[in-house]
Amino acid sequence: MTDTWTLVHAERHALIDDLATLDDEQWESDSLAAGWTVHDVAAHLVDNAMATPLGLVVAMARARFDFDRQNANGVAAHKGATPAQTLARLRQVADRTSGPPVALASRLVEEIAHGEDIRRPLGIVRAYPAEAVCAAVEHQVRTPEALGGAKKLAGRVRLVADDADLAVGSGPEVRAPALELLMLTTGRPSRADYRPTP
Repeated sequence: MTDTWTLVHAERHALIDDLATLDDEQWESDSLAAGWTVHDVAAHLVDNAMATPLGLVVAMARARFDFDRQNANGVAAHKGATPAQTLARLRQVADRTSGPPVALASRLVEEIAHGEDIRRPLGIVRAYPAEAVCAAVEHQVRTPEALGGAKKLAGRVRLVADDADLAVGSGPEVRAPALELLMLTTGRPSRADYRPTP
C-alpha cells in the first residue's frame, strides 16, 4: 500500500493543477460546502495543510471550541486577496506533513472530499486512485459522526464499491462507485440516489 502522505500530496497537487485552470469567476462560484465559494474551500485546504496539534488547540480556544468558527477563522486567515495568492499559498504547503492530532487518513478524506466540493459544481472530473478513495471510506466508517464520520451508517448498511475492492459495514448492501460511497460517508450529495438492495 502506498504511504498515506504520498496519497495526500498527490491529491493536493492534482487539485492545484485543476485550480490553476480556473478564471476568477469560477473561483468565486459556490462550492458543495454550504456557504463557501471555491476560493473559500481552497483557503480551508491551506489552513488544513498548515495545521499542527498545538496550532489546532490554540485555534480552537480562539474560536471558543466551535469547529465552524474555527474553520471560518482559518479561511479568513489563509484566503488571499486574489485567487492567485491563495493558489500560491496552496502550492507552498502542498508537501507538508503536519496535521491535527487525528488519524492521518483524515487528511486523505479532507483532500478528496474538498476536492469534490470544488470540482463537482464546476463540472471537473478526476479519476481518483482507488487505493486513496477506499482508504478514505474505510476511515470514515470507523469514525464517529461527532467527528465527521459515518460509523453509525456502517452499522446499518454494508457499503460495497462496484468499481473497487471495498466492502465495509453490515446490513443491506448499498452498491455504488467508491467515490460516491465516500461522498455518502462525508454527508455530501452523490451523483445518484443509492438505496440499499433488499
